[in-house]
Amino acid sequence: MSNLDVLSDNPSPASNESHRAPRNSKRSRLRYLVTVFGVILALGLLAPRAISMFSSAPDFSGPGSGSVQLQIEPGATLAKIGNDLKDLGVVASVDGFISAASKIPESANISPGSYNLLKEMKSSDAILALLDPANRVVTKVVIPEGKRTSWTVAALVEATGIPATEFEAALANANNLGLPEYADGNIEGFLFPATYEFAPGTTATQMITAMLEKFNSEAVRIDLEARAKAMGKTPYEIVTIASLLEVEGHPRDFTKVAQVVYNRLAEPMRLQFDSIVNYGLGKTDVILTTQLLNTDTPYNSYLRDGLPPTPIDGPGAQALEAALNPEPGDWLYFITVDLNTQETKFTRSYSDFLRYKDEFLAFCDANVGVCY
Repeated sequence: MSNLDVLSDNPSPASNESHRAPRNSKRSRLRYLVTVFGVILALGLLAPRAISMFSSAPDFSGPGSGSVQLQIEPGATLAKIGNDLKDLGVVASVDGFISAASKIPESANISPGSYNLLKEMKSSDAILALLDPANRVVTKVVIPEGKRTSWTVAALVEATGIPATEFEAALANANNLGLPEYADGNIEGFLFPATYEFAPGTTATQMITAMLEKFNSEAVRIDLEARAKAMGKTPYEIVTIASLLEVEGHPRDFTKVAQVVYNRLAEPMRLQFDSIVNYGLGKTDVILTTQLLNTDTPYNSYLRDGLPPTPIDGPGAQALEAALNPEPGDWLYFITVDLNTQETKFTRSYSDFLRYKDEFLAFCDANVGVCY
């Protein structure tokens, strides 16, 4: 710095700036305090609103009255469910519903479907109602193992009220609904036995599709195609054999009956199963007359060699597994001698079989109306 600068009456820019600094600092602090106060004021005004959005949102006191049905689509969020519930008059507000859901971890388990609910419910009660299976609106249809397609369709018609013609149309289109290629268009044997729950509005086509999907899922689980090939059989033959087991033996004897089938086919020897004859005649008789046994149909196993042309009912998982894994034995004959206990005797000897047959006939004489 020069002497002239020191002696000059006019301060330098730098000295002037330092001279004004205290005043600028005071102003900055003032602006800062004003800003902070503004933020605090804003928070004071907004926080109660934010909190009330969830903790103090409008809610009914419950328990509700009347009735209303809610449909939850797959993928619906809690916000979507809350909006639908508010529109139906079930809950007072979406915010209240979401707040209640945040306190019930199981809310994440609410499933798609139709539910019967009340109007003007407390949000937490509405959530618990959606988690209760008893409130789901479904048509439950139980299809037991060993039932023919005709029986299954009749059960579906009775349970759902859908006309039989719609199921018939769906069956006719089964190739496009999941029926395996190896079924060659034949639906018998592939409507898998299980308990089904159908939501309101489910069509006949969707029901048949669900049953075929169930069969395909089971076929994959037991590796049906690969295991059948390893046995020198087609998957269709395995399904057909499994269908025979369902009506010819008790589940505890499935593996033995399966071995009888394989032994007879290997002899070769006609199967001579009344169950197969019955299917061809559209009957379910325990004892067939000589006239019926001589009636020529594609399913008369007394007159025709080999397996029937199609399965004769819908086999379940245990029968399919037994057909793939028969119990080793040399049996050629078997007969259930007591229909009450399902006691079944197996033998390779025809003379033993005749003795067992006499036991069966004696059972029928002692239990009038059971066999005929």
